[in-house]
Amino acid sequence: METPLSPLDFARRTRRLHADREAVVDGELRLSYRQFFDRCDRWSAALQGLGVTQSDRVATIAPNTHAQLEAFYAVPQIGAVLVPINYRLTAEDFVYIVNHSGATVVCAHSDYLKAVDGVRDRMPGVRHFVAFEGAAGEDGGAEHGAAGWLDYEAAIAATDPGFERPEIGERDLLSINYTSGTTARPKGVMITHRNAAINTIGTLLHLPMAVGERYLWTLPMFHANGWTYTWTVTAAAGTHICLRKVDPATIFALIRNERVSSLCAAPTVLISLAGAPAPVRGEVPAGVRVVTAGAPPAAATIERLEGEFGWDVTQVYGLTETAPFITVCAPLPEHEGLPLADRAVIKARTGVELLTSGELRVVDPEGSEVPADSQTVGEIVVRGNVVMEGYYQDPEATERAMGDGWFHTGDAAVVHPDGYVEIRDRLKDVIISGGENISSIEVEGVLLRHPAVQEVAIVGLPAEKWGETPHAFVVLREGASVTEADLIAFARKHLAHFKAPRGVTFVDELPKTATGKIQKFVLRKGAPNLARQ
Repeated sequence: METPLSPLDFARRTRRLHADREAVVDGELRLSYRQFFDRCDRWSAALQGLGVTQSDRVATIAPNTHAQLEAFYAVPQIGAVLVPINYRLTAEDFVYIVNHSGATVVCAHSDYLKAVDGVRDRMPGVRHFVAFEGAAGEDGGAEHGAAGWLDYEAAIAATDPGFERPEIGERDLLSINYTSGTTARPKGVMITHRNAAINTIGTLLHLPMAVGERYLWTLPMFHANGWTYTWTVTAAAGTHICLRKVDPATIFALIRNERVSSLCAAPTVLISLAGAPAPVRGEVPAGVRVVTAGAPPAAATIERLEGEFGWDVTQVYGLTETAPFITVCAPLPEHEGLPLADRAVIKARTGVELLTSGELRVVDPEGSEVPADSQTVGEIVVRGNVVMEGYYQDPEATERAMGDGWFHTGDAAVVHPDGYVEIRDRLKDVIISGGENISSIEVEGVLLRHPAVQEVAIVGLPAEKWGETPHAFVVLREGASVTEADLIAFARKHLAHFKAPRGVTFVDELPKTATGKIQKFVLRKGAPNLARQ
């Protein structure tokens, strides 16, 4: 008596058991689960009324709003495929993703209506453009008709919640999530209902949420489906607290006023919180549980959040292609008695497999597992129930990534004797200087312990004698000062000298993706001649 695995089944359970519990907070708007699911059903019916059928693609371009969250239920429950687009991309990227995915409906928040309006004539397959908030009049205000935008709220209000629910298989596509392209076009990662359900279950096993807990959306929902917390919070009957823009003052205020119990964030966001001045932070409630991923967090950042704020930080690791979690830095009883600084070093490791994610290995170029010696670097490869179906309309890229039965992550890591994996770099970011491998993450972790450093990125730049040498791009804390020579000396004190940066460039900010990952290729491209010999 098998039933298909789908996160929609978790929604069914919460609808039945917790209909009157608070589901969503978005500014002044507050919705119970009864109201939330009613809105989702009405939008499902409205989409079917617009001609959307099973397997059709519906794209969204929006920050973390209640409408964006509703799409994660309304679209898949009619068997359609959600395409959540990174709203920080360019209009050219919007055109490519919409056309490549074959989306027939595009939904956009008011902040992006003008950008979409400028390229609508280049999206011939789109039958309907929907304004989540407002519509595209000359002033960007609300309008329905001449501009050709359908009003989302009007459609929900005018539609009966009854819709035709098709049979949905667990291998059916739930979403196509486009990776951030750097040197090539973004690739469409095909995530199935099974992928998302398994990740949700694994998340709740390792990072439990109690009924009624309150989750703050500091992570973009478009990014790997909000690490599937779009469904995980609902499965736990928690409350989704929407955050439309990452701003430390707003985050701290919401944590206080909405009694936030947990959040997810990239390390760059955590750095901004840990480094926020006292007037911005205000009173910081203790006990917030933080899940971080997207890049390895520095032990110094974890130490500050746990030591000064009284928060609990857990690192997870994964990729959009793995739905996304494949490891969690699960605490062990023997970790509890360690000093905070030592415990933070362990928490900065990548961790171990989730019970549900499948098998993970760290292998050398010949495919053999590396020894668990904390030294030998290999590539992380995985296989299991969370691994994507493949790249949409790109069989060649799919074959390259997983043609041997394992998904190759491109991440370089070591394995510690206790079995915990620790990422040392992206394979492409490992610095090879005079034949020695240097982990940019290790060097960054040391420099982040300097009291003047807010953020840092280490890249390898050309050097005639050594091939390449480490170079530091540094953002200083507000009001702090330090010289290049002092930072290099600090690094040399705590690292083998060949690992220390040969030069430092002070910058106001580091280039980042919408999910907080530092774009090191931008730094390399913009500063090819900075490295010292």
